[in-house]
Amino acid sequence: MLDIAGIDHIVLRTTRLNAMLAFYCDILGCQVERETTPELGLTQLRAGNALIDLVDCDSQLGQMVKNPPDPDSLNLDHFCLQIQADSITEICQFLTEKKVAYSEPANRYGAQGFGLSVYLSDPDGNTIELKPKVRVSN
Repeated sequence: MLDIAGIDHIVLRTTRLNAMLAFYCDILGCQVERETTPELGLTQLRAGNALIDLVDCDSQLGQMVKNPPDPDSLNLDHFCLQIQADSITEICQFLTEKKVAYSEPANRYGAQGFGLSVYLSDPDGNTIELKPKVRVSN
């Protein structure tokens, strides 16, 4: 049996690479870890212990799928990022300061059990759930 430790990476195709980089790096705090040639079209962002791979739809990799993502035809339903924060209030205050729209906090079940989280959208309309990481005390 496999023992899943967390999300390794997700891959999002985009027609707006610069807007996606600004959102994931400037708003969510990811850092560019690796970039391929523009022709290949892959930018890998460090997101804690995981990666978010952005694939430019105009690139060699992006052309492997015919239709680009748009708000009516998304890449995925949503993904959840565990955020190092003391509370959902801390996350909401940060998003408000950055003028990023988000849902009302709600109690949802995830990898660490029930807890408050919020939903928001990236520039391509992909839904992201943000949830404070449960701190384990010894």
